Amino acid sequence: MSARLEAIRQPTLVANGENYVMVPTPNTHLLARHIPDSKLIIYPDAGHAFIFQYPLEFAAEVNAFLGK
Repeated sequence: MSARLEAIRQPTLVANGENYVMVPTPNTHLLARHIPDSKLIIYPDAGHAFIFQYPLEFAAEVNAFLGK
């Protein structure tokens, strides 16, 4: 699996909450480590709803990532 992730050549934004149960945060770190040119964002005190808990911060990160 890591070989397939390492073959990704597009810049990739990887985001998660630090307390996400269904996609454990350590797995998010592992995913970002295996994708070249990835940017990892972990939101504190957040889980599945990190996008709703940090809407302005996440929107700013997405815009910055997309170069807007």
